[in-house]
Amino acid sequence: MASAPKRPKVRLSREGAVAGYGMLAAEELEAGEVLVSVPRSALFSQHTSPIHALLQDAQESLQSQSGWVPLLLALLHEYTASNSHWQPYFSLWQDFRSLDHPMFWPEEERTRLLQGTGIPEAVDKDLANIHLEYSSIILPFMESHPNIFDPKLHTLELYKQLVAFVMAYSFQEPLEEEDEDEKGPNPPMMVPVADILNHMANHNANLEYAPQCLRMVTTQPIGKGQEIFNTYGQMANWQLLHMYGFAEPYPGNTNDTADIQMVTVRKAALQRARSEAQQQLVSEQWDFLCQLEMVGEEGAFVLGWDEVLTEEELSMTLKVLCMSEEEFKEYKEQDGWEDDSEEEENSTLSNEALSKLKTPCKKLLYDSVLLTLESYGSDLKAEQDLLNNKEAYEKLSRREQQALHVRYGQKRILHQLLELVH
Repeated sequence: MASAPKRPKVRLSREGAVAGYGMLAAEELEAGEVLVSVPRSALFSQHTSPIHALLQDAQESLQSQSGWVPLLLALLHEYTASNSHWQPYFSLWQDFRSLDHPMFWPEEERTRLLQGTGIPEAVDKDLANIHLEYSSIILPFMESHPNIFDPKLHTLELYKQLVAFVMAYSFQEPLEEEDEDEKGPNPPMMVPVADILNHMANHNANLEYAPQCLRMVTTQPIGKGQEIFNTYGQMANWQLLHMYGFAEPYPGNTNDTADIQMVTVRKAALQRARSEAQQQLVSEQWDFLCQLEMVGEEGAFVLGWDEVLTEEELSMTLKVLCMSEEEFKEYKEQDGWEDDSEEEENSTLSNEALSKLKTPCKKLLYDSVLLTLESYGSDLKAEQDLLNNKEAYEKLSRREQQALHVRYGQKRILHQLLELVH
């Protein structure tokens, strides 16, 4: 399916890879070397599927929130067709049991291990969307094509597994810059060979998109026998576990983040309000921030290792919620505008800037972090002890280990913030 150089520079193996199959260097590699080139005709997508004409004709009725339905229907058909020429590709995932996304964990285990991380809520949304897509789009389509699909074979359970398969192994081609505002994202596609590479934040290869093919290219020198890592994007550990079924052990994931729910900051501000009038002021300030689209009931402020990634939203929220009644009244009259230079100076929330916030803002942020830490089922010290005790760590199940990496990274970021604003 994919063309490779005559003398293979790489080999595919389960041995020496961090998880499942992996790609390893068969010789010393320089930066910029093409490891594998996959012709576009060898990609699996809704456009290369044998039922592509059927999917094209029905494209309006197959629209969904995810945008994945046409590819998933193509996969449902090909995965269960004994004569499909894609069978060698699918044989790598014979029963999808290797996919261990949190969506397949029992709800009790998911809650117990991942409480506070944001993953249980994300999984609940996924499962609701999967059930809705299957019942309202997939089933009617299958029933109108009984010669191709059979709901007894193409079940909801198989559909759920294929959603996880697309989550973990598909690629989405980036839009051209001029198309970014005009079009929605490109639909996902499966890229044989390229999808065998594992992910690491500090990756040493990436996928390049050319008109005739897709190429996996090294980004730095790689020693013989070393594993070659692609990047799935700048993903926090909770996103990696949610979408791919694994997390990077601390301190490997430099893209890790922790969230403070926006409503948690409101809760901290209300707890600080000593009178009914002050609570009323906080409610008015919150409504004003909602009107400015700085906050929302389901939104979160995102904290990285070195800075706040939602700096404008957090900066504005702290400032407004810490205003006196007079300051807020004046600010509202200006519709939230103020001197540009002051706004510019205050909007970047690096770690240094966080440590220099005004005292009321620091206190509100500190209280918000404490409330966030309460949402987890365990504390940082217990998890530090577990990670430091090799024997105890190795006794944990794989799920317990992955969940530990997610919780620990988030809590380290939150505790770092506590120290900055204390």
